[in-house]
Amino acid sequence: MMDLSSIASAYPRLLLGVQLHQLAYFVAVAETRHFTHAAEREHVAQPSLSQQIRALEQELGSPLFNRMRGNITLTVAGETLLPLARRILADTETARRQVQELLDLRTGTVRLGATPSLCTGFLPEVLYAFHREYPGIRLIVEEGGSRDLVRNLAQGHLDLALIILPLHSSDPALSTTPLLREDLVLVTSENSPPPARDGQLRVGDLRGRPLVMFRRGYDLREFTVGACRLGGFEPTFSIEGGEMDAVVGFVEAGLGAAVIPSMVARRQRLRSTSFAPPGLHRTIGLAHRRDVEPPQAARELRRSLRAYLKSTAAAGTLPPGTDLLPG
Repeated sequence: MMDLSSIASAYPRLLLGVQLHQLAYFVAVAETRHFTHAAEREHVAQPSLSQQIRALEQELGSPLFNRMRGNITLTVAGETLLPLARRILADTETARRQVQELLDLRTGTVRLGATPSLCTGFLPEVLYAFHREYPGIRLIVEEGGSRDLVRNLAQGHLDLALIILPLHSSDPALSTTPLLREDLVLVTSENSPPPARDGQLRVGDLRGRPLVMFRRGYDLREFTVGACRLGGFEPTFSIEGGEMDAVVGFVEAGLGAAVIPSMVARRQRLRSTSFAPPGLHRTIGLAHRRDVEPPQAARELRRSLRAYLKSTAAAGTLPPGTDLLPG
């Protein structure tokens, strides 16, 4: 039986002794916990899938699943193999896409992840300029929180991701580049009184104020709660659990205040108030996998993004409350 501690170092051996469709079948069973459902997902007969799983287990010298009626679970070896199998399949797909792309960028696909605030901030202008220059490149944008985007990037489902730095967990396989520093502001409904009587809003002014709060796992929720705790108090929630559009809509309706990025605070029905120096800020960065070179189309989008930010900074037309970081 293969030593379980050696499986993670057996990446080259897996490529030699295991066929890719076997890994795809294994991942499908691991994710569905059901051989029939996995076979339907992979468009293959269930007996054929089961046969290939057994062949994979024989090749590795270890069972990958605990098979009990109505309950399929991964063995220790299966748990160890799963992230490797996902990485191999993602890398294979990346290689296939890169080979198929033309060097002159007439075709190709870029899978870009971005947080909701960035999708409504400067990103539309960047993508418009890029699409005008490379109309044949297909752009796929995944909107999500930084944690979800980092996970999908690490698993090979994205080429690039615009995220909030620093990363919540250190991943040596990811490379990040800081791009912008953005102010965070307090927004209230347009008819509400000013949140700071002396015009100098401080974090302590949020004590006891009803806040509209993002869902758990959202970067801005953790940032706001952390700032309040550093100020010595727990925030008060009037409503919680929303995404960006929902939170802004609740604020517009007068359900409370919220701390949001300055790029999102430009709606007409919102009153935006900056925090007194040193203020509240966050860092926006671009991430990609260090161990896999992004496809040419993604590298060109990365170049276009940096060029756009530099040119708008030089022209003084960056979104309000943002500063270009060196690099």
